[in-house]
Formats: sequence, C-alpha cells, structure tokens
Amino acid sequence: MATGSKYNQSVGPKSPQVLVLVGATGDLSRRKLLPGLFRLTSAGFIPACRIIGVSLDDISVDEFRKIARGALEEFSTRKVSEKDWSAFSEILDYVSLSAGASVLKAAVKNAEQALGGESRRIHYLSVPPNAALSAVRLLREADLVERSRIIMEKPFGTDLTTARSLNAKLHDVFSEDQIFRIDHFLGKEPAQNILAFRFANGFMEPIWNRNFIDHVQIDVPETLGLGKRSGFYEQTGAYRDMVVTHLFQILAFMAMEPPTALEPQPISEEKNKVFRSMVPLDSHNVVRGQYTGYRSEEGVNPESDTETFIALKCQIDNWRWAGVPFYLRTGKKLAEGQRIISIAFREPPKSMFPAGSGVGAQGPDHLTFDLADASKMSLSFYGKRPGPGMRLDKLSLQFAMNDTGLIGDVLEAYERLILDAMRGDHTLFTTAEGIERLWEISIPLLETPPPVRLYEPGSWGPKSIHQLIAPNAWRLPFERAWRAKSEG
Repeated sequence: MATGSKYNQSVGPKSPQVLVLVGATGDLSRRKLLPGLFRLTSAGFIPACRIIGVSLDDISVDEFRKIARGALEEFSTRKVSEKDWSAFSEILDYVSLSAGASVLKAAVKNAEQALGGESRRIHYLSVPPNAALSAVRLLREADLVERSRIIMEKPFGTDLTTARSLNAKLHDVFSEDQIFRIDHFLGKEPAQNILAFRFANGFMEPIWNRNFIDHVQIDVPETLGLGKRSGFYEQTGAYRDMVVTHLFQILAFMAMEPPTALEPQPISEEKNKVFRSMVPLDSHNVVRGQYTGYRSEEGVNPESDTETFIALKCQIDNWRWAGVPFYLRTGKKLAEGQRIISIAFREPPKSMFPAGSGVGAQGPDHLTFDLADASKMSLSFYGKRPGPGMRLDKLSLQFAMNDTGLIGDVLEAYERLILDAMRGDHTLFTTAEGIERLWEISIPLLETPPPVRLYEPGSWGPKSIHQLIAPNAWRLPFERAWRAKSEG
C-alpha cells in the first residue's frame, strides 16, 4: 500500500492494525466500510493493515474479494486504480461464522505475523442489534480481546433498562476505554467545525449563551423511506433511531462548555455535563407523526403506533442555557433532505426604525450550519436596501468548503471515525454514561408517548409542529437558497 505523506502518518495510528469486520458482506460494509478502508489504506493513513471479513455467508476469500471489488466500483467516491486495488485485495481475508472461534483466532494470528512487530486489533460490529452480543462472545472465545478496540453501531439499547443491560454485558468482556459507540453524524467534517468555530474565534464565545441566543433548531428531515428496514424500524421508530443516537449528540457539541483541552476525555466530560443538565422530556412538548402508507408496508403492524417523524422541544437547565428552548425535528419521506443547525439570536430590545422599514419582518438573525459533507455556514442579518429612504432587507454572509479548494481533503464520516478508533481517540464517540443519561431523560416520553399524527409523504410533517415552536417558526424550508458556488 502507499506509504502516504507525513501528514497522513501523523493523523493515523502508530501501530499496524488487524481489523476484524463482522458483517463484512452486509449493506453498510459494502456502501461505507470497505470503500472507506480502501481510501484509508491507499492514501497512507494507516501504516500497515490486514482486514478479516466475517459473516454468515459461506464463501471463499476470493469470493469476498469480488464482493469488495464490486463495492468499490459501485460506492467509492474516488477512482479505483488497478495498482491500489491489487494492494488492497492482498490484505483481505475471510472467515465464515460457521467456521467458529478457533479459525478466526488463527486468521488473526496469521495476519499479525504477516504484519510483524506490535500490532493492534480493531473489531467492527456491522451487525443488527440482536447479533451484537453474540459477536462479542465470538471475539472472547477467539481470545481476541487483548490489545483490541471494538466499534459498535447503534442503537445502544432501546430504553434505560436495555441500555444498562447491554453496557453491563459489554463490560464483562471489554473495558469502557476499549468500546467505541459510533455516530456517523459526529464524524462529519461540519460537526467538528462547530468546535473550531466556537472555541477558536474570540468574537463568538461572548454571545454563545442565553443572553444573546433566543432558541436553537436541529433539523434533519429525510426524503427517503424505509426500504427493507421497515421490520427493524417498526421496533424502533424515529426517536430511538435518530434523536438519542444522533441529534442529542449534535446538541451536546452545540451546547457544551469549553473543555480544558481539545482531547477525548475533557470533551466527553463536557458533553456528559450537557446530558446531565437536560430536563426530562415532557410528552406535551413532543409531536409524533407517521406518513400515510407506512402501515401497509411489509413487516409493519396494520395498527402500528410507531412514529416515522418526531419533533420535540427540550431544555438544558444550566447557567448558560436556562430558558433557551432547543427544537429538534427529524423524519422519513419529508419534503427535503437536510442536516441543519440554526441558532436564532435575540432581537434588539427596541427598534428605532420607522414602521414599514422591513426590520424584523423576516424573523431574527440566524447563524446556520449545514452538516452535509460539503460544510457550509451562513450568518443572516438586516441591512439597508440601496436608494432613498430606510428600507431593510435580510442579507447573509456565507461560507462553503467548496470555495476553499480543500473539499478533496475531507474525510467521509466513517473514514474519520475508523481512523479515530484505531488511534484510541474517543472524542467523537458516545460513552456508556452519556447514553444511559439520555435514556433516563427519555422515560416520560417512552412511558406516555403522544399519539401519532398522520402526514403526507413529501410534506414537512404533521401540522401541529407549528404550535410546538410558536411564536417562532421552523427554519426549513429556507426562504432563500444557498448561493451557488462562485466561479473564477
């Protein structure tokens, strides 16, 4: 594989890596993990690596390599050269689950001998929730716990009881510092840019509090339906699937206090302080929705009460955020696919501008983060319209990563998170304490959920979302589109 630049080597792990990919032939592996590992190894981010695929499929190593090649051809965002593919295929191995722990142990031993020196093990469980603990037991039987780290996919339980049980069983095998609970939202470059924007700029910190911020919106509508996931989703719903594992994690980045250092433990502690300060959810501040037609999908109860949409208001009861509502919204089959954080600033206490000037007509000033892979930010404000008189229009300052010429350097979320786990960096991962606290504040909602309200596919959800946020308004859909990329 390519040795890479000093920059690549400086952000990668120091030791060679043996990665056991459980669920290696599944959808996530094909779409994200195999293409991501190909990029990390071919770009030189990992000094040396061996990948052992594990799944239920009874296939040969060559057949697994064909699956991997097909995944790269279909899903890789970069051109796959024959030279890079040849090098990547050589580091791939495969063990069927039916072969048992002893065969997996031997495969890892062979990989470590091929790498030479002191290597680390990283186990990625790309499996359904009900298969996670059996995969953990397999790793224990194969004696692969030592010198290892384990990456786990959501959901991390479905309520407080199951989360505590899952964590207890995990801790029987792996210590907490070995466990990496992955949230691909936090792996996105724009999410990390929130930390840079907040804590690297002196002009922002003095106004990042209840004295200047009126409310915050975190909005992640999706246009996609459920596809083949309807059976899984029927047991989960939008709140468990998206809010606990994604939106609350973004909220913590937005609301956390400055950490003592830009290091994993201080950042995790500040995130957990936010979770500890959150007020238990009130069902009266929650709107649950279900798109028409959901109950007729395969695997769905004809009388299902599962929500495919949720909007809620939550509060953080601490000195910085007391009285500032945080509005969260996400759902399936909505009008647009977006990932937006919008901070609404308080309006001036008194206006000196004449009636009809336009001031305040388009709502408060907003700072908006677009959490799509191509990072964008916008700051809206009122400015004078050219010409006689005093007419004001809503204007905006905008930044887009596309304009910097550095968009090619952006790592995809899974690439970044795999690299961080290999380095033992927990900054962008969720802790057992944080997850259990979030399920704790969820108890009132889970015990007495409001009824689901129907909404039409392609809409913005049930009409009652407007009463939830009143007297404010949802930022999406935007009145003005993002500016197109500038030419020249």
